[in-house]
Amino acid sequence: MYAVFKLSGIQFSAEEGEIIKAPLQNAKQGAKIDITDILLVKDKGRTLIGTPYVANAKIQAEVIEHGKSDKVLVYKYKRRTKYRRTQGHRQKYSEVKINKIVAPKTKN
Repeated sequence: MYAVFKLSGIQFSAEEGEIIKAPLQNAKQGAKIDITDILLVKDKGRTLIGTPYVANAKIQAEVIEHGKSDKVLVYKYKRRTKYRRTQGHRQKYSEVKINKIVAPKTKN
């Protein structure tokens, strides 16, 4: 089963058992979370597309760990003025494991 969902304002696509790097979640390591902003669910020839979200669909996930990504250097420069600035930034993230995708039953 495959799903496209929104988590912390960013869209992700994942399958069951996959681990994604999402922006820092307000949950402890090992905590279970439910994601309800599901945009699309695809399973064996059946596709459900939300308007904007698929009703009664959710993803059961687990927070594996928290961390910081690699440093990104931001360099500002203006010519002929001796203006140079270097600044670094490390974005915090959470590794989230997709345990189960629950899709609503449809009548065919």
